[in-house]
Order: sequence, then C-alpha cells, then structure tokens
Amino acid sequence: MASNFKIFCRQKGDSLHIKIAGDFDGSSAFELVNTLNEHHAHIKNIFIQTCGLASIHPFGMRVFQKHCKLNRLSGRVTFTGKYRNEMA
Repeated sequence: MASNFKIFCRQKGDSLHIKIAGDFDGSSAFELVNTLNEHHAHIKNIFIQTCGLASIHPFGMRVFQKHCKLNRLSGRVTFTGKYRNEMA
C-alpha cells in the first residue's frame, strides 16, 4: 500500500461514507475492495469521496476493476470528487 494512503469510513444510517486519500496503487485498491466487501451486505448506499487522492496509478485501477464486484453494488455506489470519473 502506498505509505500515504488512508481510508476513512463513517456510517450514517444505512449509508456508508468513505473518503480515500493519498496515492491509489495496487495495495490501496485491495484495501478499498476489502472495505467494500466488509460493508456491502448491510449498507444501502455507499459514497466514495476521491478528492483526497494525490494520484491514481494505472495498476491500482486495474486491480480495483478486476477485484471489485461493482455489478453487485450497481446503483449503490456513488463516486464523488476529483477522480470520480476514473474510479466509476
């Protein structure tokens, strides 16, 4: 994981708000995937704020896309912030 990568989670009702910060590399992608896997069963909506990211490494995006089952989360995950289009 990038040494400066952090994930901040806050649950509010049936929504989970995740803020990611630092550099998004392969290990960071796995950490985000694991966080989503931990919470998806009992959360209705997930909001992922990307404005804290300093950079997105292409390998990190490939790892995230390969291992994140966004199909099962479809309609429940909303990306916001600077990198919303790259992450979605």
